[in-house]
Amino acid sequence: MQFGMSSLQASVESWKPGPVTDEDLLPTGPVAALSALLDEAEPVTTVGDPLPPLWHWLYFLNWPAQHDLGADGHPAHGRFLPPIPDRQRMFAGGRCTIAEPLRLGERAERVSSLQNVVVKQGRTGELLFVTQRHEFRQGGRTCQVEEQDIVYRSGRSPARGTTVLDESAVPTLDAPWKLAVQPDPTLLFRFSALTANAHRIHYDAPYAQDAEGYPGLVVHGPLLALLMLELVRRNDPSRRVGSLSYRLRSPVFSGERLLVCGALSDGRAEMQVATQRETQHATGEVTFA
Repeated sequence: MQFGMSSLQASVESWKPGPVTDEDLLPTGPVAALSALLDEAEPVTTVGDPLPPLWHWLYFLNWPAQHDLGADGHPAHGRFLPPIPDRQRMFAGGRCTIAEPLRLGERAERVSSLQNVVVKQGRTGELLFVTQRHEFRQGGRTCQVEEQDIVYRSGRSPARGTTVLDESAVPTLDAPWKLAVQPDPTLLFRFSALTANAHRIHYDAPYAQDAEGYPGLVVHGPLLALLMLELVRRNDPSRRVGSLSYRLRSPVFSGERLLVCGALSDGRAEMQVATQRETQHATGEVTFA
């Protein structure tokens, strides 16, 4: 170990995974399944039409062998998983620039690479911030570029504060765009299946409570981001999204009543996810092409 180097820095000093390319035919099944999960009467798009922003998360999925999963259900190894002991992962946010939307039912290519690795000192110890970059190509053109920010810690999180969940409490915010959602275990299970997410905090309540210290099942961060984008798709469908960003600030739990709300401001759409406990569990912004 070099003098003055932190333990996390030492663990990832020589970690430099190269890029990897994956392909997907973008079949219609996943779009139909997510449309049903969102209570749409029919699929929101069809073959040859644009894929809604962030719905590419239904594709290019990785299904590790069962023996390659850790005790928490998350993959124990992976090209872009940092080699730190007793790894815990938190999805913090991301950005996506869309030159043109991906088209459903047409072969697409994703080139994934490691963009940045930074160690920071948090309130509860060292945190490793990893940014992963994805370039999506279709028909020989780069259609969109996405960056995802993932935060890792080594070792278990300190004891979480006591959170009392009130499934009857309804958040009240004044906004032009609103979407009320109350995620339940069935919805979380279906979303886990659609995104190949086997992390037990989303479907195993005893594990989430006893091992991770949460008051209940955790709603997926990507689901919160998709719900914010639903506001734009449902309320301003004629305008094409040119770029988007989102930040996941604090967890939301199964059974809680969510209010996803947003509005147009200076040509942009600004969104947030609220519960009775907090007004900004997640925030997002969209600019139009």
